[in-house]
Amino acid sequence: MFKWFVDPGHGGRDLGAVGNGLQEKNVTLAIAKKIKSIAEREYEGVQVRLSRSSDVYLSLNERTRMANSWGADLFTSVHINAGGGTGFESFIYNGNYSRKVQTDRVRFFVHDEIVNQTGFRDRGKKQANFHVLRETRMTAHLTENGFIDNASDASKLKFDAFLEKIARGHVLGAARAYGWKRKSSGGSSGGSGSSSSGTFYRVITGSFKNRSNAEKRQQELKKAGFDSFLDADKHKGETFYRVVTGSFKDRSNAEKRQGDLKQNGFDSFIDIYKK
Repeated sequence: MFKWFVDPGHGGRDLGAVGNGLQEKNVTLAIAKKIKSIAEREYEGVQVRLSRSSDVYLSLNERTRMANSWGADLFTSVHINAGGGTGFESFIYNGNYSRKVQTDRVRFFVHDEIVNQTGFRDRGKKQANFHVLRETRMTAHLTENGFIDNASDASKLKFDAFLEKIARGHVLGAARAYGWKRKSSGGSSGGSGSSSSGTFYRVITGSFKNRSNAEKRQQELKKAGFDSFLDADKHKGETFYRVVTGSFKDRSNAEKRQGDLKQNGFDSFIDIYKK
């Protein structure tokens, strides 16, 4: 089971940004609820937990503690911007940490998909020393979905259908980053399901621009008792060396490997590979 912790920014006495008849705390909650609904309705093996599902105040410490205690695989903090600009931007933690390449990779997919779904001006992929990014122990990013004090952006944020686009961008981006499997239109067959003959579920335990860093991860995995191999993956003209720690015909076996890796301190994601 993939655990996605979605944190709608602000709440309760903390209104967040205010403008054009909108309060950030209300817009972020509406988007977060839609993310949960879309992800759990349309994808197999995805569970979404919200930091809040109503208009309540939570400290930053409470938000990160909840995500860490749950053992989330992905943390997404949803916000609306202010300050006179326009468009969409996203953030990851600006420090040095072992999962940074993987975090940036996931953010890359989510960021681009939100821009694609919404048509927002792309303000760029950024880094910052935000508490919720620094203190979480999993892949974490923060999205700023338009400017509440910009009349054009705010007019879009007032429509439920546009919030649906923002939410769907979050979900589609995460699904592509992690290789989630869509539920069949006729519903689940009851089990994990077997893949077609040419489909494999690869467990990726790190993706690096520098091959030596990928080889270092392989040595760390070997010491922990995991065999792995490198796979060169080209993305937008750049080569990433991905550390593959298992390739399985059955997704449930890949998920079990993920669990074993997590117990040994390694973050990983599942990628669908077709021969």
